[in-house]
Amino acid sequence: MRFKKPLFLFLIAAAFSSGIYSQTMQPADQIVAVVNDKIVLKSDIDSEVATYIRQSRSYGQPVEFSEALWYQFLNAAVENKILLEKAKLDSIVVPDERVNRAMDQRVAMLVQQAGSEQALEQAFGKSIIQLKAEFREEFRKQMISDMVRQNKYAEITVTRPEVKEFFEEIPKDSLPTIPEQVALSQIVILPPPKSDAKKEAYAFAEQLRDSIINQNVPFEDIARRHGSDGTAANGGLLPLMPLNQLVAEYSAAAAALQPGQVSEVVETEFGFHIIKLIKRVGDQIETRHVLITVNSNELDDQFAIDRLNAIRDSLISNPELSFANYARKVSEDPATKVSGGKITDPQTGERLIALNRLDPALYRVVLLMDEVGTISEPKQFNPNNANSGKGYRIIRLDKQVPEHIANIEQDYDRLKGIVQQQKQYNEYAKWMQELKNEFYIEYRIPVPKEMEIN
Repeated sequence: MRFKKPLFLFLIAAAFSSGIYSQTMQPADQIVAVVNDKIVLKSDIDSEVATYIRQSRSYGQPVEFSEALWYQFLNAAVENKILLEKAKLDSIVVPDERVNRAMDQRVAMLVQQAGSEQALEQAFGKSIIQLKAEFREEFRKQMISDMVRQNKYAEITVTRPEVKEFFEEIPKDSLPTIPEQVALSQIVILPPPKSDAKKEAYAFAEQLRDSIINQNVPFEDIARRHGSDGTAANGGLLPLMPLNQLVAEYSAAAAALQPGQVSEVVETEFGFHIIKLIKRVGDQIETRHVLITVNSNELDDQFAIDRLNAIRDSLISNPELSFANYARKVSEDPATKVSGGKITDPQTGERLIALNRLDPALYRVVLLMDEVGTISEPKQFNPNNANSGKGYRIIRLDKQVPEHIANIEQDYDRLKGIVQQQKQYNEYAKWMQELKNEFYIEYRIPVPKEMEIN
């Protein structure tokens, strides 16, 4: 899907600003709250509220600014600071590899929304490498606060008697009709670039390097004419940044250079790079690069289809083989791989998904499944983690629940989820109030009476 530019830019910004976007302090800015020695700026709250209102309006929801709404965002920002302070006390950290993996997934989602890596980079005016470097630390903070929150949630459990009590309090004539639901699993294979396309990209990169080294064509000119990322317009410049914020292959090749030297052709997940080291300051480097990407239209679709057909044939021929084990070993979708390919509702996280909540591509596959255990033929779809926006998968029907009036036998897991969510909300609110008594918290500004939303 392609967006008109203004809406597209907003959606991209909103995707990054979901709890991780902060602005530098403006000269006329004000501190609205303090948590220990951490400050909350009025401009940040204004920006988050404005973003939320624009996003809601873009989806047809007529949200208006109000003091209550502004205070909700202020309190959320204060709560986030409290969770970060609690994480310090509990020595909670998030490893670099986990942050990088989460960033990769977020960027892949944005690339899919934008339509291509180039469109995303043009929207921001920065390369994907720069975007990851710029947002990494704020992203880490959000992951840490989420971890503290989830750790608390994990302590709050419910018992079967609590679920039964909740269900019995619902009037019998008010019990809802539950639509038909299914539980599904998948194995995903991403088609690799055709060998010829990859060879051509590498050969082209070698040719460009030869022009730089042997024909004295300025590096910046080559980058502007042939670079495939957002740095091309600026002669391929990647400003000074820590080595550990660059992909491993890039940082290793750049670190081995002396200022002014040009690397051999280096392959990374983004494509083929020619790197020139400008300067090094401690563990930070400034470089220029030319990125040549592999033509994503030249993918080996048949390789993915053949591999999935072979897996499907093995599973059908040998019922004792486990679909989940195969998914853990070979599936290329990180979101479902670790769980054995289990697909969950993206909104609720539940395994059982109502047919009318399935995305259209998945719905069409499920309609052709006659009984539990059926495994579909390979079908193309658009996974979030594929730079090309294309993947193939086989789907297994794990469970099927027909339409029925809600009851505790068939719907226990859903009822338990509702009870647990309510209990978690109440217990978490009490815990947060206790934490507020442990830290220094000060509110310094009343809510603004009005705020312009463009």
